[in-house]
Amino acid sequence: MKAVITDYYYESLEQEKKVFSDSGIELEAYQCKTEEEVIRAAGDCDALICQFAPITAKVIQALQKCRVIVRYAIGVDNIDLEAAGKKGIYVCNVPDYSLDEVSNHAVALLLDCAKKLTYLAGQVKRGESSYTVVKPLFRVEGKTLGLVGFGRIPQLVAKKMAGFGVNIISYDPLMNLEKAEKLHVRPVEFEELLKQSDYISVHCPLNDGTYHMFDRHVFGRMKEGVIFINTARGAIVKEEDLVWALQNRRIAMAGIDVTEVEPIPPEHPLLQLDNAVVTPHTAWYSEEAVASLQLKAAQEAARVLAGEKPKNPVNHPQF
Repeated sequence: MKAVITDYYYESLEQEKKVFSDSGIELEAYQCKTEEEVIRAAGDCDALICQFAPITAKVIQALQKCRVIVRYAIGVDNIDLEAAGKKGIYVCNVPDYSLDEVSNHAVALLLDCAKKLTYLAGQVKRGESSYTVVKPLFRVEGKTLGLVGFGRIPQLVAKKMAGFGVNIISYDPLMNLEKAEKLHVRPVEFEELLKQSDYISVHCPLNDGTYHMFDRHVFGRMKEGVIFINTARGAIVKEEDLVWALQNRRIAMAGIDVTEVEPIPPEHPLLQLDNAVVTPHTAWYSEEAVASLQLKAAQEAARVLAGEKPKNPVNHPQF
């Protein structure tokens, strides 16, 4: 049996090599960027691990005997789930490798924006040391935080932000009511979240229903002066409309770790705004998270090839 890693940006693949070697599975690794490159590299593989390579319907149809596709990530938006399911191929993610990291990053961006820390630091470097440059600034305690999505990461955000004395609400069509009650999070409909939230933090997956979910109309219905945080996926937000909302002060601040095009072009309008803090899709990163991600991705692929069911399937293959 053979496993293929289509692309990766890690310094070492020693963990993957050991997992597959111990299981008697041959491993090949590439740096594929196109459909054609993936097909050439992985056409005869039994298991495929990918990062950013396009695993489209065309690619999946060309996989002769693949049984499982695992992505080095939580999101699987570069994989055609329907095509994989129809061909009887499991698609799996690694949903728990960076929960602490991403939740911390969301909280850090929120507090940065609430206290305008990045802006203040820039002003000090320009010789301006008065608090008046950030007026108006408002107290965090007593504000309402709206979480869009209530999976494991936003649950951690809720737990961590509770210590700051905020009221927490959440919109999620699949809301875990037991977890919400335990964390003192009030479930609400989307419109109520927009109207009530002083802070909005996005944690939903990217799919057909959430693509450009946040556009000019949605920003226009938010509470005036809201702080908007996105550590989920860039395409959940229509960026030109986010720029409009920031330029017109429809929202006060935005903390963004994900953009529609990555890396974000240096001339992008978001980078010209004082009321936007943009980081380069690094919320997931720590040394521990990288090690966990690589190990768990390889273990999941090896598990399926050993005839076991995967731990983290995101589709329902037709066998």
